[in-house]
Amino acid sequence: MKYQLFLLFSFLSLSLSTRAQSNHTQNKLQGVVKDPNGNSLAGVTVWLNDKMTLTKTDSEGYFQFMARPGEYILHLSFVGYKHYQAKVSVKEGEGLSLDIVLESSQEALQSVEVIGRKESGYKNTNSFSGTKTATPIKETPQSISYVTKETLDDQLAFKTSDAIKNVSGVNQYSYNNNDFVLRGFRASNTLINGLRISTRGWAQNLLPYVERIEVIKGPASALFANTDPGGTINTVTKKPLDEARKSINFTTGSYNTYRTTMDFTGPMNDSKTLLYRLNLAYQNAESFRILQDGSALVLAPSFSFIPNDRTRVNFDLVYQYNKGRLDRGQPIFGASSGTDLYSTPISFAIGRKNDYQNELNLFSTISLQHRFSDHITFNASYLKSFYDEDLLEHRTSNQYAVDSLGNQIPTLMGMQTIRRLRKNYIDNLSTYFNFDFNTGPFEHKLLIGYDHIEETFPKGNSTYNASGFLSSDGTRTYSTYDPQHPERYQFANGIPVPNVPYFDLADPDYSISEISQYMNVPREETPTKYFVNGVYVQEQLKWNRLQILLGFRQEFYTDILNYTKADERHVQQKAFIPRLGIVYTPIEPVSFYATYTEGYQPQTASTIGDPETYGGPFDPLISNMVEAGAKMEFFHKGLSVTTAVYRIEQNNILVNAGAEGNPDLLRQIGQQQAKGVEVEAYGSITSNFSITGNFSYNIAKITESDDVSEIGEMMPNAPKSQGNIWMKYNFMRGALNGIGVALGANYATRRNTNSDILQLPSYWVVNAALYYRIDKFKIQANFNNLLDKTYWVGGFDFNRLFPGAPRNHLVSIGYTF
Repeated sequence: MKYQLFLLFSFLSLSLSTRAQSNHTQNKLQGVVKDPNGNSLAGVTVWLNDKMTLTKTDSEGYFQFMARPGEYILHLSFVGYKHYQAKVSVKEGEGLSLDIVLESSQEALQSVEVIGRKESGYKNTNSFSGTKTATPIKETPQSISYVTKETLDDQLAFKTSDAIKNVSGVNQYSYNNNDFVLRGFRASNTLINGLRISTRGWAQNLLPYVERIEVIKGPASALFANTDPGGTINTVTKKPLDEARKSINFTTGSYNTYRTTMDFTGPMNDSKTLLYRLNLAYQNAESFRILQDGSALVLAPSFSFIPNDRTRVNFDLVYQYNKGRLDRGQPIFGASSGTDLYSTPISFAIGRKNDYQNELNLFSTISLQHRFSDHITFNASYLKSFYDEDLLEHRTSNQYAVDSLGNQIPTLMGMQTIRRLRKNYIDNLSTYFNFDFNTGPFEHKLLIGYDHIEETFPKGNSTYNASGFLSSDGTRTYSTYDPQHPERYQFANGIPVPNVPYFDLADPDYSISEISQYMNVPREETPTKYFVNGVYVQEQLKWNRLQILLGFRQEFYTDILNYTKADERHVQQKAFIPRLGIVYTPIEPVSFYATYTEGYQPQTASTIGDPETYGGPFDPLISNMVEAGAKMEFFHKGLSVTTAVYRIEQNNILVNAGAEGNPDLLRQIGQQQAKGVEVEAYGSITSNFSITGNFSYNIAKITESDDVSEIGEMMPNAPKSQGNIWMKYNFMRGALNGIGVALGANYATRRNTNSDILQLPSYWVVNAALYYRIDKFKIQANFNNLLDKTYWVGGFDFNRLFPGAPRNHLVSIGYTF
């Protein structure tokens, strides 16, 4: 780290010296930006060349730069208007004043996201996920949070968990992929561009192909079928742009991290009817966690074909291959020795050197938009998702060793081995018509659609497992130890002998271990298949300053029990899912909204995936939410602020059963309820001062249960309060021109785990970054957990806790051309 920082600050010192010597030769380049009607446009992004010098227009549409003599390419970008580009010449001793009129564009408000987002910064104006139409977030009657690619770049975020801290009410549950708690409810579904993908993977999704991450707060079943009550995470992929942009970035830093990303986009022909985008990324890195080194490769091409102003076709492909080990978290000494979170270091993990986890995630999307007339548009999207896992792991059996009397030995962890090969597929078809028309003073946006979702866990997936205790004659195993019948078991040193040797928490052994020496049991995993057919209708009615959204979905869910077997049969369920929302905008910068929506999630053997392991079948999850709030814009629409108050209720939720010998067994409890308030801010206070921040207060607890003692308990990994702030300031004049600094922090209060006696402590983590732009280069250094706090982002119990990373740093250099 010393050498990396030395190089960074040497580079900065040299650059500052050069800047200081040349300041006296700079001249003023200024202008005023208006729309075709002559109205001033505030908040227009203005930059020279490849965003080396960037600003935004003020309330009068005015901007200015101090520029050295020379030739420049001036760019202007604003949502709802065509990109402006022109050559300008700044001469020695002369200023340059410009009057610029931006031409309106329908591309920015396309019905589906075919052309990439040109808006830059921490603020995003429009979203397609809240209504499946191009609707400003301010006019959507539901809270929609987001993290833009600019925020991801400034924070050097590379995994979903790096990004999600910027969203209110979202907390990690574990290190696993998409394992988050949203408003107190554990999530299980993920969308890509509004379409369902597989969530069976373990390694977290990487982000080089991501335009932004959106979180639709509360149930979204009325649009997206069976989704979670706390919210749905939707990843929007980068789309091609109709202007050439290219960038290469290299990052290195703590834990021997080496990362390269590339982003190329632009037109493929002179008429700009064929556009492309290609995102590439490779990372090889270790971790603060023992044995958690690994590599990842991402290939993400995208193409848009726009033959005319009525038809648009888009193709996306994302190939992501992760090679590493499955991190099950940090174990600590057993409960009989207390609840000491520090009994093992946060780097502590269970496993062996020859463990591995190879995962392939592949999904492709083809989408079509056709405009029949100015009032009727048809949209269709088809996504194919594929997941392939090849796993070998030595992991905890979620229980500690016992002596001959059955007493727990808190420093010896019970173990099992898993060798697993499996695949699964998801097909997702979404089609809908948009009808835009007026009846008198009323404006209508009517949407009528049909969805088909199908997930297949095919025959042939298999595991090869070893666990339990050896019998006295060594011919079989027992899943648990029964102290009433010690004669059934083998003993060594006064304790029953396990099939897989105990892991000594006081003296760990990470050497190679050959699983063939254990008594393994091969088992074919139960093949499953389900499909969903849904018909939905949505009306967005606008009258003056009032907007009403009314929608419903009729869903038909079919689960194929005994899939691939002779007695295969279809079990059908159906649900009517309504949604109602109101938006009132008394003045342009402020809108008030209220919404009621319901959620539905069938919980059958098919949904869980493996009834022999997880239990079931279970009753469906039924939820509803009431939410109200305000959405505001400040500082010439540069900063958006959303406040929300909500109540969510869900019935028939699943929790871990805590069963010995089956750590994944689930059980169903009655009702969970969450009540809370959230505040979020995104955008810029001035053209060079950007901010993203959030705060949430949420009480998520069990309100009904067969176990009376559980009523009133807070749900696991759901803090009462949490928040985040990230502020970036760019110096734009003088000797510090080109320098940027950022400072941020995130916190969470105490959280319960699945264990009644184990809580995770509250924490504060401080982060910072330093940036410098010169010519086409950008160099930055990010410092995470500056105060080197020990904390836990989530956890299950004594056997699996998930600590956050200690102090670390990353240094990055990028080149745009």
